[in-house]
Amino acid sequence: MNEMIRTPIIINQKEFPNRLVFQPMEGCDCNEDGSPTELTVNKYLSAARGGAGLIWIEATAVCPEGRTNPRQMMLTEENLPAYKKLVDDMRRLAMEECGISPVLIMQLTHSGRQSIVPMTAYRHPLYEERRPAGDENIVTDEYLDTIPAMYAATAKLAVEAGFDGVDIKSCHGYLFQELLSAFNRPGRYGGSFENRTRLYLDCFRAVREAVSGDVLLTTRLSVADMVPKPYGFGTTEQNELDFTEPDRLIEALIGAGLQILNVTIGNPYYNPHINRPYRKGAYTPPETPETGLARFVTVEKHIKEKFPSLFLVGSGLSYYRDDLFTQCESQLADGVCDFVGIGRMWLAYPMVYRDWLAGEFAAKKCCLACSKCTELMRNKQVSGCAIFNEYYRELYRDKILKKNG
Repeated sequence: MNEMIRTPIIINQKEFPNRLVFQPMEGCDCNEDGSPTELTVNKYLSAARGGAGLIWIEATAVCPEGRTNPRQMMLTEENLPAYKKLVDDMRRLAMEECGISPVLIMQLTHSGRQSIVPMTAYRHPLYEERRPAGDENIVTDEYLDTIPAMYAATAKLAVEAGFDGVDIKSCHGYLFQELLSAFNRPGRYGGSFENRTRLYLDCFRAVREAVSGDVLLTTRLSVADMVPKPYGFGTTEQNELDFTEPDRLIEALIGAGLQILNVTIGNPYYNPHINRPYRKGAYTPPETPETGLARFVTVEKHIKEKFPSLFLVGSGLSYYRDDLFTQCESQLADGVCDFVGIGRMWLAYPMVYRDWLAGEFAAKKCCLACSKCTELMRNKQVSGCAIFNEYYRELYRDKILKKNG
């Protein structure tokens, strides 16, 4: 049996029982106050039963206006007991059924352009082809000044709820990520590299000051938007990878306390095939899945070589289906990453790792990489696997197939 994925690792005095990560997958299924519903709870209890060493809880808004959906997760003083119970139940089930205590990370976010009412960093002609926004949607410097305190407050609540760490999220075109490409924005948060990274780094420092030193500080970062400069970060005017600024940013993040970097690429609202290579879906991608998968490896190899002491979560692996664990083991053994992350796969097949350990892995249960889970979310529905989960399958038929005739 392959060994690397089963090897424990200790980071900041916290033991990860294995190298598998269940990636953050938004369900848009919380109550209006941000607390988990039965759907939310069932999803995460399934995750706990799955045996992953690290479970990365989905995007959690730090303020009401920063939610991308009225049912997006949001942690507050009022709903804190519900999150404490969820964490306790996840840990209990993981120990009872898998004999492990997984590390739990809460992802903190401000949805920016994708908020219910768009809150944009600047006018973006490419993104605004998909979702219109005007000058009135551009957030002021004064508003941005208030955000580090929001992150610090939510991080403290996450620790109180029992989470081992927090993710200061900067990816997929949300507010922090869009600021990274605000080359033409005036003021304190645009133009120079220092200005464009100011809010992201200020939030890291604010969270580090707000929580104890044994709390893990992590980020899920779009290392490259794969949108041509000046409208994308980490790319050239020809839309090719450019590591110059990502390298500077990662170095600064490490200085601000970053311990684990969860790699992603692209923007699912604009070029979804980049971060979720798929076999079939709502449109025909302009590149093969193999091109996208190779890009992930190129980016992850570069970061590991440049920052060998930084712990890295590799992404894009759900596509591999029956070759999943062969690919996971290969990337771990080759030093591409320190953890292997799966997102869509665990929604489709939450017992995938336990079945593999038991010699009962079933390729027919694996994620089809069809992105129907994303289709549900984009159509303002709760999101889950519309292939293997009966509830979401019926929802997909009723809300999407019938609507489209």
